[in-house]
Amino acid sequence: MLKNASIAAAVAVAALTSSVATAADEYNVSSGLTAASAPLALHGVDTVAFITTGNRIEGSAKFAAVHDGVAYYFSTQANLDTFNAAPAEYIPQNGGFCTFGVSVGKKFDGDPRWADVRNGRLYVFLSEDIFNAYMRDPEGAIAKADAKWGEIRSTAATEL
Repeated sequence: MLKNASIAAAVAVAALTSSVATAADEYNVSSGLTAASAPLALHGVDTVAFITTGNRIEGSAKFAAVHDGVAYYFSTQANLDTFNAAPAEYIPQNGGFCTFGVSVGKKFDGDPRWADVRNGRLYVFLSEDIFNAYMRDPEGAIAKADAKWGEIRSTAATEL
């Protein structure tokens, strides 16, 4: 009986101290929490407006949704409702990390100032220079990022 309790305790300690993927590992989010008790994605830009109109419109905490442990802000109730109906269609690709960075196995900040909506999907980039490099072969960069994302998705950015 004591042996089983020791094994159970060792397993519990290992589980508590092991590296578990969190929203901060799989999504590019701001530090700290929003009023919705989750870290903020896409620098607070309304992802529905971005994808449907191509405009970078700041969202508001008044219209917030939490999906998979991450808060998204929207500029209108209609955009919030649209997101809630099909969140997978509106979240940024590669967890909101820089698509070009993901294509080379890194997780860099994805800044919505440098973004591309392609085939109804939102891709964000670290900087203007990185965005311009991506634009030389967007389909190639997306294919490489898609292949790498499965490998690095649950790895903390600091471990890559």
